[in-house]
Amino acid sequence: MAHAQEIQLQIRGVPEQESGHGENDSGPKAAGRGSMGGSVRWWLMVAVDMFMVLCGQTVATLLGRLYYNSGGNSKWMATLTQSAGAPLLAVLLLFTPPPSADEPRPAAAKMVPVYVGLGVIIGFDNLMYSYALQYLPVSTFSLVAATQLGFNTITSRLINAQRFTVLIANSVVVLTFAAALLGIGASSDETSSSVPRGKYAAGFVLTLAASAVFALVLSLLEATFEKVIRARTLRWVLRAQVWTGLVASAVSVVGLLASGEWKTIPGEMASFKNGRARYVVTLVGTAASWQVMAVGTLRLISRVSSLFANVTGTLSLPLVPVFAVALFGDKMTGIKAVSMLMAVWGFLSYAYQQYIDGRRAAAGKGRAAGCRVCAARASSEPDSPA
Repeated sequence: MAHAQEIQLQIRGVPEQESGHGENDSGPKAAGRGSMGGSVRWWLMVAVDMFMVLCGQTVATLLGRLYYNSGGNSKWMATLTQSAGAPLLAVLLLFTPPPSADEPRPAAAKMVPVYVGLGVIIGFDNLMYSYALQYLPVSTFSLVAATQLGFNTITSRLINAQRFTVLIANSVVVLTFAAALLGIGASSDETSSSVPRGKYAAGFVLTLAASAVFALVLSLLEATFEKVIRARTLRWVLRAQVWTGLVASAVSVVGLLASGEWKTIPGEMASFKNGRARYVVTLVGTAASWQVMAVGTLRLISRVSSLFANVTGTLSLPLVPVFAVALFGDKMTGIKAVSMLMAVWGFLSYAYQQYIDGRRAAAGKGRAAGCRVCAARASSEPDSPA
């Protein structure tokens, strides 16, 4: 959501109203319209969205590993949990403010192909993540998945017209080396969790592929909000998540039936550690956590950018390995610790770039392009439902 002349994490004129009508190309002009109260409120909403992404992603990843460690073995069932909770979000639509008279209403002929296309891609991406999570220790999985930030930089440049800066290029290189270091150190990654032997390489490749596809999905969603929906309200965020989730769930159900894995579910449930109740709670908790993460991500995409949403997801990197060591007995090897530090370094490069952007905007140096975050914050109306 930024023009080529803008620096990374900047906004190409957000709509003057949340409905998406009119483009605001002047950062100072947008900043002039925002009050101090509106600025604080905007940052608070962004903080809530970030908290949803961090909590949802951390809990969902840990519960996904718990499913496999406790006797679960159906990759299609694990895939289904990543999108099956989406229909429940339809209930939230009942409590969202009614659409305004001037809110864009894209034709169904435009939205149906978008929802179906994105839903199918998400469904197969979830499948790759399910295989990868079974084949890797959760700490390693979470660190390799950090490469989605580097992939997102590329897709954002190609699809959303964003460009590289020195700090962002540094972050991409660091994250790439962090993932490569994990691959080189695969033989030393011993763990007491039930990770299949000889599957490390497959899990590593699948995680990289899934991360690249996920980055593509984020950029496509950003383009959808910017060019097709042209609205940034909570109602449209929920609609996008519900419909793409329904399609992704349909893909998972078809796969579950076609693969014959549905026949193993009763036995899997009966042999699950600590009984059937824990089996159900684990799957329901995983599904709910993924939806919390997905809604927070979509809100950040619509409010700021796909890159910012991905940066937020990267913040969970220090959390997942620590919990994995405590809960699943994953061994925090020296190579893994260095990789984690490199991943954090990559995130800090993005964070520092955002800090520089804010300082430039405050000093009036971004007058030509305008600061993405400041413009989005200023244009957020006090009564906006998003």
